[in-house]
Amino acid sequence: MDTPALQNLLLQLAQAAQRGLLALLDALGLAPPVHGQPAWPLPWRVAVENLLIDGGLARELALWLLLAGTALAFALLALAWQRRRWPLLAGAAALLALAPWPPAALLFTPAVPTSFHRSPTGFEAAGIQRGLALYQAQCAACHGADGRGEGPLAASLPRWPPTLSAGLLWKRAEGELLWRVQQGLHDAQGRPTMPGFADRLSTDDTWAVLDAMKVLAAGDSARRQAAWPWPVAAPRLAVECADAPGPRPLSHWRGQRLRLVLAGGPLPQPIEDPRFVTVVLGAEAPPDDGVAAARQAGADCSVRSDAARAAYAQLAGQAWPSPVAGRDPAAGLQFLIDRDGWLRAVSRPGAPGWSADDLLCRAEPGAGNATTAPARDGLDALIARMDAEPVQVARLGLPHAR
Repeated sequence: MDTPALQNLLLQLAQAAQRGLLALLDALGLAPPVHGQPAWPLPWRVAVENLLIDGGLARELALWLLLAGTALAFALLALAWQRRRWPLLAGAAALLALAPWPPAALLFTPAVPTSFHRSPTGFEAAGIQRGLALYQAQCAACHGADGRGEGPLAASLPRWPPTLSAGLLWKRAEGELLWRVQQGLHDAQGRPTMPGFADRLSTDDTWAVLDAMKVLAAGDSARRQAAWPWPVAAPRLAVECADAPGPRPLSHWRGQRLRLVLAGGPLPQPIEDPRFVTVVLGAEAPPDDGVAAARQAGADCSVRSDAARAAYAQLAGQAWPSPVAGRDPAAGLQFLIDRDGWLRAVSRPGAPGWSADDLLCRAEPGAGNATTAPARDGLDALIARMDAEPVQVARLGLPHAR
């Protein structure tokens, strides 16, 4: 097994073991809820992020687990095999003595009660819009309207706020981000570097702000780097389709590719394409004729949502609302969503067609099986590469796509 695969396996095992322990403690009544979910009762947790950064640490832990597991098997066998009890116990002791226990300072890290909390929002467009409004009211003065840490009050702080697009939101457990926003931050001497917002933001508000911060970070990366360094899920929408009554979530098409077209600009022709399901996204009011035109052109599925247009415009790095009166920055944007619900590519208004530069969510050159995609041009090449580079788990610094 190569080192990246070993690191990923150990991370999954460590997370499963810790979540299993938390579930057991919760069932026993030993993990009272904090912020609506069972609280982690220990002052530390396994530093799975270090396992991903340090291949040597991962190999050392794997060797320890192997030797410790073998020692345990010897001990259990000694209980059943009386005649060989002492040799087996001696072998178990020798294996434990030889097992290279990894440094505790690298293997464990301080935890908070919400370390294993999970966001309940589902990354829904309306919640993102609410989070963006809360962020501008509560956070932008220090962190900046674009999340780059250059707000009007930043220079007066003892420490400049971090840039959100530098990986802060993906390299930390989301439950620990919740705790930091609620309780604040302190430096090594205990001096406050960020105030807590528990008196201004409810738990639900804080989750919404964290979603908004992810959108701002992704938009900043799209604008400055023409890439999303970390995977971005497609914000949830309620989609109306001509062939079925009532709205459907985007997850209804999980396993199929989606193209999201923001009405108000030139619509791609043909509007329907057998390579993906096309959804047209229009504004709520005043009535957006783009949706009606799209249906006349053959699009079967559409959404009317200002919140969704704002979220998708931000993800593409477009300013929202537009600094130019009467201009819709989202009009004409197109997004490709892969079979697992990840945003992968963006086409800008006026572009002559899809190109390799439109793939914003991609593996680094040479990663995984990126070179196995057939050599094609335009949209076919993008789709082939999307399929050849599926997104891996996107928390705590895991690879982008391999």
